[in-house]
Amino acid sequence: MSYKVTPTVFPEVLILEPATQHVGSSILNFDLRAFHAATQTDFQFVQDNHSRSSRGVFRGLHYQIQHPQGKLVQVIQGAVFDVSVDLRKSSPNFGKWFGVELSSSNFRQLWIPPGFAHGFLVLSESADFLYKTTDYYAPVYERCLIWDDPALGIDWPNKNDITLSAKDAAGQLLINADCFD
Repeated sequence: MSYKVTPTVFPEVLILEPATQHVGSSILNFDLRAFHAATQTDFQFVQDNHSRSSRGVFRGLHYQIQHPQGKLVQVIQGAVFDVSVDLRKSSPNFGKWFGVELSSSNFRQLWIPPGFAHGFLVLSESADFLYKTTDYYAPVYERCLIWDDPALGIDWPNKNDITLSAKDAAGQLLINADCFD
């Protein structure tokens, strides 16, 4: 297996597309050796998560200030607008964002290493979102940026029809957020 790798505005955040090795109606979706070769990292994944949401639901922009998680994300049903925000103070890209559509029809995966906040907005009637993480979920260290922070200037599609959980509605502005060194 191999991945087609597309760079993004962040050298560390990569769009990965599994090579189309179809066998009937299945596709080889993940291979750790191919992931390491594509990302030039040696991260190991410890947890798989599955989220199902309806149109207009926004989840994020989440990160863990301690035990930071790298995430390999993908959509297996539906479509989302997926965003990562660089929260590393030492980075020349601190406070910048990148967004891409992930869908069940484009087979894209997005690699987001530790040091970034992550969130997505559901564009389809519903979406099943899968993500692997490089560290375990630690709620005590979880942080959240508010989705519409003017300092970030994220260009969300359909931003007038967004549904937030109480946790996500209470997200912090970047200026007040805990960030990485």
